[in-house]
Amino acid sequence: MQHKRSLLPLAVMALSVAAVTSPAFASSGGSLPWEGPLEQIQESITGPVAGYIALAAVAIAGGMLIFGGELNDFARRLMYVVLVAGILLGATTIVGLFGATGASIGLSTDQVAQFVSDDEAGEEAS
Repeated sequence: MQHKRSLLPLAVMALSVAAVTSPAFASSGGSLPWEGPLEQIQESITGPVAGYIALAAVAIAGGMLIFGGELNDFARRLMYVVLVAGILLGATTIVGLFGATGASIGLSTDQVAQFVSDDEAGEEAS
């Protein structure tokens, strides 16, 4: 009987998620159904507001851990969670400082055009 009780909250949660996301699935035209919500999450995480929240979270959590005095175990762990969440939210900004903008797999279009023109010039010479 305990097994059935543990599945009930999971089933209710799955049905509520399906009910909430059904308009997003219906409005997604020819693309995959999860692209719209994932793009919204990406915009929220990489936006300037998220950067400010991450900076504030790191500053406050770091200050609490350094100058907080005697924190109980729960408060200390909570500050660690806030600190890690702030670092994860600010990770895109930190990576952006080093010039990385996204996945760079393969050659750019300029490099492909240069490679093709060099290849064609080599064939004409021979």
